[in-house]
Amino acid sequence: MHATASLDSICQRLAAIVGDDHIVAHDGFLAASPADTQQVAAILAVANAEGVIVEPCGAGTKRNWSAGAQARLLLRTDRMNTVREHTWQDLTCTVDAGCNWNDLQTTLARHGQFVALDPLFPDRATVGGIIATNDSGSLRLKYGSFRDLVIGMTIVLADSTIARSGGKVVKNVAGYDLHKLMIGAEGTLGVITEITFRLHAIPRHASSYTFASSTPEPLGNLLLALLNSQLNTQAIQLHSAPGEFHLDVQLAALPGVIEHQAAKLSAMARTFNLTISDATRDVWSIRQNLFTQRESLIAKATMLPSEIAATASAIATLGGTAVTQATGIMIATIPTDGFLELRKKLVAADGSLTILRQPASSTLDRWGKLPDSIDLMRRIKHQFDPNNILNPGRFIGGI
Repeated sequence: MHATASLDSICQRLAAIVGDDHIVAHDGFLAASPADTQQVAAILAVANAEGVIVEPCGAGTKRNWSAGAQARLLLRTDRMNTVREHTWQDLTCTVDAGCNWNDLQTTLARHGQFVALDPLFPDRATVGGIIATNDSGSLRLKYGSFRDLVIGMTIVLADSTIARSGGKVVKNVAGYDLHKLMIGAEGTLGVITEITFRLHAIPRHASSYTFASSTPEPLGNLLLALLNSQLNTQAIQLHSAPGEFHLDVQLAALPGVIEHQAAKLSAMARTFNLTISDATRDVWSIRQNLFTQRESLIAKATMLPSEIAATASAIATLGGTAVTQATGIMIATIPTDGFLELRKKLVAADGSLTILRQPASSTLDRWGKLPDSIDLMRRIKHQFDPNNILNPGRFIGGI
């Protein structure tokens, strides 16, 4: 621990903040569970003064996605787990960062509303952790990303400053979009404690369909045609394995409209020699199933929609599997042999390939080529966290 005070002394100071029952010390490592934003600020004040490296943590579902400097203080959000306010008339809610995703959605569903995203591990993951990793699924096609759905946030900066960005109404122009910096920053700029979302009505009727092909090209062509169509597509994904490719499509509308649009969808598919069939119930969880392959390298790729079919084909040729959203975001298992060549091709096509998890025997660089904005990112990190105590090394370029 890079600190001037002893571990016992820091432990005692943190226990005075959160209570003896909510602080654990073991082998030079501390874990503290604050109850609210003020306690988070008090903890960071101690950590910043003593140079203690802090790792904010929810349920830990994505902790192995990246690695930075060894933290000596795990700041857990498990006690901050409440839906604080649901103003259903205004389609907004405010929730603690440690709230379980499914618990949040269950609460909102009582008024027929939801946060219109479908992240990984919803039964375990917390709202703060999902936002910190900017995780989203196929619903992003219709509803956008977290940057479109988060309208306010409370953040504690490394020096214990409590900052509030945005507001609690959908139309809000007060302040800077500080919360957009926190989305996907992996806890390196501040600790998220509360989030305010804009909500959507849960679709009352939705139907899913799938198209199978031995090659991805006709599925890629249908995908592009759907993106340019007027169908009420809520979600589209192309999932693949060696020698097997499927395009899944979900329509959301009134039953009569769905029936009419399914007929149009089928007609569109026939122009590419594809046949429509009902999708299985678990088709939208295929992306999550990739993470059960424990010894596989798992990567996240981004690409133009026009590159989806070719990239899926390349991964299948390598012996990997992939699930790609129509927005061009892919999760894939990829053999280490051939990984660098695939990354080179994606970067050349204005895409990217980032490692989320790799076998212990693999030493591939997680990020690859750094963006031109890396110097700006480093300056922002220094301005927000000059003592470099919040998850150092966890973000791109060792930030």
